[in-house]
Amino acid sequence: MKNVLMISLGCDKNLVDSEKMLGLLAEGGYTIVEEEAEADAIVINTCCFIHDAKEESIETILEMASWKEKGRLKALVITGCLAQRYKDEIAKELPEVDAVIGISGYTEIVPVLDALLKEAQTEEEHPLVCCPSIDLLTPSLSDKRMVTTGSYTAYLKIAEGCNKRCTYCVIPYIRGRYRSFPMEDLLDEAGRLVEGGAKELILIAQETTVYGMDLYGKKMLPELLHRLCGLEGLDWIRILYCYPEEITDELIQVMKEEEKICHYLDIPIQHSEDSILKRMGRKTDRAELTELIGKLRREIPDIILRTTLITGFPGETEEEFERMKDFVEQMRFDRLGVFTYSPEEGTKAADMEGQIDEECKEARRDAVMELQQQISAEKAASMVGKEMSVLIEGYLYEEDIYVGRTYMDAPKVDGNVFVRSEEEMISGDIVPVRITGASEYDLMGDVIYEDEFTE
Repeated sequence: MKNVLMISLGCDKNLVDSEKMLGLLAEGGYTIVEEEAEADAIVINTCCFIHDAKEESIETILEMASWKEKGRLKALVITGCLAQRYKDEIAKELPEVDAVIGISGYTEIVPVLDALLKEAQTEEEHPLVCCPSIDLLTPSLSDKRMVTTGSYTAYLKIAEGCNKRCTYCVIPYIRGRYRSFPMEDLLDEAGRLVEGGAKELILIAQETTVYGMDLYGKKMLPELLHRLCGLEGLDWIRILYCYPEEITDELIQVMKEEEKICHYLDIPIQHSEDSILKRMGRKTDRAELTELIGKLRREIPDIILRTTLITGFPGETEEEFERMKDFVEQMRFDRLGVFTYSPEEGTKAADMEGQIDEECKEARRDAVMELQQQISAEKAASMVGKEMSVLIEGYLYEEDIYVGRTYMDAPKVDGNVFVRSEEEMISGDIVPVRITGASEYDLMGDVIYEDEFTE
């Protein structure tokens, strides 16, 4: 018996890599378990995008290493971003780790574990290190992936890496240059996911909007979307991580034409003020952002716009921060998240003058989120009385109520709809719901039955 536990930290792009490793492990004769005490091997797919993520990864490594003493654990393997960026430091400072596998090396997970779990390990290098070039593109492995998000929702990673080189971001150094997966491979993977029960596909990459530039010489996201919409059995397609300067009229048009594409865009703008956007290495200014948001809402009136902001970037003045708050109030984003600036070693921003203390960063973050909470509450209240299609995701036994999402909400980052139903439903059902109540971020509603339509 070879039992393995997979722990996936960080973003949904990391999760896709974890699911592909799980598929390889299952094919390689490993039994996937969910409890540390049952694991012969533990694989931790790590994140180090910001300081807090790095700390979480290290804490998880140390916590799992303790199972070598109190459980049956024989092999601890570290993969993902922390493994890629700090392979030498991990090998030197964390003797509990038995193998380090980088971003482009996860296809070697089975032979690495096989080597670690065989009886005679004394002649092996410790730890085993498998970190090939970050600019390699791993195969899609669509026939081996083990989806962990529930069969009705699945992420489709369409590209790896990034070429943007924002001054605060380590991703290009960890995940390499932008590499699109071939369209035929993506269509094959999407087809398998839909055959497996996926009702919703969520397109992800560090940046989805420039998909295909490296392979085909032009932006091919609209073409990919058109072709994905032809998959029978697929109901929703959601697009995340669209850089504002790369959103084209063609993309807007395909969203208008294709009914399966959710009228939802995640557009990380990071700030609103021109001087800070320039220091961040961003390619837009406040006027362009305002124009884009207005255009999207004119062209697609029911579109839901999510964004992220950073508070406390080096040199951010109180006046610039207040203007960003004004921008948030004017734009009234449907969904918004705020991060405090995290100085990451090796980035240009980490060496900039005007570093801001943590207390100030956090106070500014909290002020923006307080403002956004008011906006979110007003927007949620405006939904009461409307009829929405809801994707059911689970059932709360104690409350006797179902939990789901509308097209307006991406999993894990947005809100839920709590649905009352007279009839039993199963996860993956998409049902009509009349919204009856709202909180700051969540909605409540009742299933609408056929006889109600005919009254």
